[in-house]
Amino acid sequence: MNFKIGCAVWGHKSWVGEFYPKGSKSAEFLQLYSKRFTTVEGNTTFYAVPDRETVAHWASQMSPEFEFCPKLPRQLTHNSLLEPSIPGALAFLEQMQVLGKHLGPIFAQLPPSYEPASVKDLAAFLNAWPRSEAPLAVEVRHADWYKEPHASHLNALLQELGVGRVVLDTRPAYSGSASYAQQPVDPRKPKVPMQPVVTAPFSLVRFISHPDKDVNQPFMEEWVSLVDQWLQSGQRIYFFMHCPIEKYSPGNARHFQQLLEQCGAPVPPLPWNSIDQTPIQLSLF
Repeated sequence: MNFKIGCAVWGHKSWVGEFYPKGSKSAEFLQLYSKRFTTVEGNTTFYAVPDRETVAHWASQMSPEFEFCPKLPRQLTHNSLLEPSIPGALAFLEQMQVLGKHLGPIFAQLPPSYEPASVKDLAAFLNAWPRSEAPLAVEVRHADWYKEPHASHLNALLQELGVGRVVLDTRPAYSGSASYAQQPVDPRKPKVPMQPVVTAPFSLVRFISHPDKDVNQPFMEEWVSLVDQWLQSGQRIYFFMHCPIEKYSPGNARHFQQLLEQCGAPVPPLPWNSIDQTPIQLSLF
């Protein structure tokens, strides 16, 4: 199970009747989701920290092999420097450990304002993180992190500490039509270079897809090759499918899984396929 795939969230009203059975209630979404995908990006924890009882309830609804990858709360990552947030980050980790075997890598999404001049602050934060207790990954959004010498310095720091670098691929969403039924690409999704860098034994990929499968296809084919290579080398991969129109995310993820299987990549079967073998609207576009 070195490959896990899922979406950014586990519940969206547009999924009922297609991804989820007609009449499904919001209280059932996580259990239904974990029977279809193998991981979820914990986007909800970015906006609010759940109490221990809520986290324990989440864990009770997850399938045995399912992993939750929480995002550090924005109140910790978006207040200029990271070092003052170390106590809060450690408290957050303790809260998330209630998930037990369902806890996957935690990741810190840094704002576009967090620039390479703060690399010492970043190093202090990463050194304080108990990486033996929970893997950590970092997503950078300031454009200078993708330029030399900053890109190499960042990668070297992450490799030294065994911290993952989140690979963000927004290319599909910015290709083709500029808007989708008057719904443009979320401006918070930065238009940064796609740099498939491996800095730890695991990798988190955030693929911002387009609603049109034809637009996604060349980018997905590129990722099929990369994922296959990484898995062959023993890398553990968490692949998260986003879309500006969220109703397409499950179908896009399923299509990517199909492409991986067609090329013979060593990926486990998608649980969703054992539930429903009939093509549905989400996968037909």
